[in-house]
Amino acid sequence: MTFSVIIPTFNEAPNIARLVADLRRHAPAGEVEILVVDAHSPDGTAEAARQAGATVLLSPRPGRAAQMNFGAAHATGTILYFVHADVGIHPDYVATIRQAVAAGHAAGCYRFRFDSRHPLLRINSYGTRFKGIMSRGGDQTLFITRELFQRLGGFNERFVIMEDFEIIRRIRRVASFYIVPQDVVVSARKYETNSWLRVQLANLTAFGMFFLNVPPPRIARTYKALLNYR
Repeated sequence: MTFSVIIPTFNEAPNIARLVADLRRHAPAGEVEILVVDAHSPDGTAEAARQAGATVLLSPRPGRAAQMNFGAAHATGTILYFVHADVGIHPDYVATIRQAVAAGHAAGCYRFRFDSRHPLLRINSYGTRFKGIMSRGGDQTLFITRELFQRLGGFNERFVIMEDFEIIRRIRRVASFYIVPQDVVVSARKYETNSWLRVQLANLTAFGMFFLNVPPPRIARTYKALLNYR
């Protein structure tokens, strides 16, 4: 079981070198390829990733779904592991994911905890141990066998938002989806810029629109209008 870690990026220069270094440090030598798929970031993300030891691909299309599909098309691993740039990965990720796949789970994710001790964020983190689709998300990272990813046709690039929930929903129809009982660390920067209530309202609105089959560009516009970004 060889590994390809695929990281979609846009303006992640402050985070990418740390993540690449962690992925390399916790992987057996030569057994993991790290592909950073950048959307032509103007802040030097690609160069920072390259200097940290990742293979950098410049995506012809922006958007996480398109970037992750582009990375998967260039990956050589039998296991694809999709990771966001601001996530702190679990140090035993290679062994843990290999064990899950060997046990018959063709895809899965980790639970998460925030890099904050805010009590409401601890409640959010606790919810990620449950199986419901609303407890999932790309920040939890996603592993999937190459065979299953290709069978599903990859990420649906229509989904400029909610692409992670959309593919998990399809995975669960045909394969075992495993929640690793360990945590990755997720940035609380969205909650620090906005209030907890404001982010929850934005999330619930996006979920409602997703389940009502509202066109993804409209979901994205509504979601961004509800939040402040820095």
